[in-house]
Amino acid sequence: MKLDVDALRYLSKDDFRVLTAVEMGMRNHEIVPAELVDRIAGLKHGGTYKVLKNLLKHKLVHHDSSKCEYTRNDGFRLTYLGYDFLAIKALVNRGVVAAVGRQIGVGKESDIFEVAAEDGTIMVMKLHRLGRVSFRAVKSKRDYLKHRSSYNWLYLSRLAALKEYAFMKALGEHGFPVPDAVDCNRHCVVMSLVQGYPLVQVKQLQNPDEVLETIVGLVVRLAEHGLIHCDFNEFNIMIDDNEQVTMIDFPQMVSVSHRNAKMYFDRDVECIFKFFSKRSVAKYAKLYDETEADVEEIERPSFSSIAKTTGFLDKELSASGFTRKDQDDIEKKLEDAAAASCNVSIQNEDEILQSGEKLVYMFQENSDEADDGDAELMKRLNKQRRRAIAASQGTRKALSRNFYKDKGGKSAHNSKIQRQSCNW
Repeated sequence: MKLDVDALRYLSKDDFRVLTAVEMGMRNHEIVPAELVDRIAGLKHGGTYKVLKNLLKHKLVHHDSSKCEYTRNDGFRLTYLGYDFLAIKALVNRGVVAAVGRQIGVGKESDIFEVAAEDGTIMVMKLHRLGRVSFRAVKSKRDYLKHRSSYNWLYLSRLAALKEYAFMKALGEHGFPVPDAVDCNRHCVVMSLVQGYPLVQVKQLQNPDEVLETIVGLVVRLAEHGLIHCDFNEFNIMIDDNEQVTMIDFPQMVSVSHRNAKMYFDRDVECIFKFFSKRSVAKYAKLYDETEADVEEIERPSFSSIAKTTGFLDKELSASGFTRKDQDDIEKKLEDAAAASCNVSIQNEDEILQSGEKLVYMFQENSDEADDGDAELMKRLNKQRRRAIAASQGTRKALSRNFYKDKGGKSAHNSKIQRQSCNW
């Protein structure tokens, strides 16, 4: 869908209020009834229906009145254009975006636009648009839903944007060549503009050896941090005039603990060598054929030879494939390291302290006091836990100040008897 922001400047607060009401209604409705939109928006004198007509004219919402023998659906749903307007309006209110420019890229999952900040800085705005005809196998090829069963395309686009923003932010903090993540709202991600070109558009390189080694090194370095790109090819690699490499497109990244991690890693490496083999350089054509002389020059990395020793980004970002068992293993390793350091410190203390009877006596007194305090604390915590469980199960309800009077309790019963005695 073409993004035309001309209508954005003419929309009023009521228009955005009704758009937000439709968005809130779509949390548990595929098609939101007009009555529910009116109740959520809370406009006076039936203004919601007038606003809905205006939104329909600009194609920000879609009216669905499908009728069949068993069900009758009559309501509204948000379009991608309306979702774009809500995200852009939020970014404008935050002061992140002041103007929207031309479209500079399009893919099977997103559209890329140029935007400008208030100080004139040119940035990039990526709008995720899952559900296109060219790529609808999202549920089987991506794990955005995890344990969820019901979904819509707007919600999936929002999850993809949040995931990409988190990966981009973390990779930038760890020194990876990625765009600077600026802000994120709904399905929109704002990042810095990369001054370069996609590698697929580059016909000739001054130093192809260095570029290939840099790209392969990035794949290995990602794996050492616990992540695999899964779509590392010439379309997602930017290169500038100085042949500096920048990675883009991160929503599909998975953990090295994923059950298909080896396959994804080998596929990324294969895509890189296959691309260089297609260029008019005989050495890389031989390299792709795996001749022994050239493999020794630039050896292909193998997944089994890479050790995750640099960090645990897959744990920090909850990447796909990172299970609870992996987290327990990491915690066990950290506990073993802490215990080893503790043993070393204890040995040093034993060498320094000669007489420890007084310290042991003081420690026993403090431990007795701590046990008393811990017992009292555990008693209070158990009491709070029982109250929380009872409240969650509906067996305990909050009592008002005049509970007995409201429910005909003791106070109300006594006052009734007193009035009857007065009448007698």
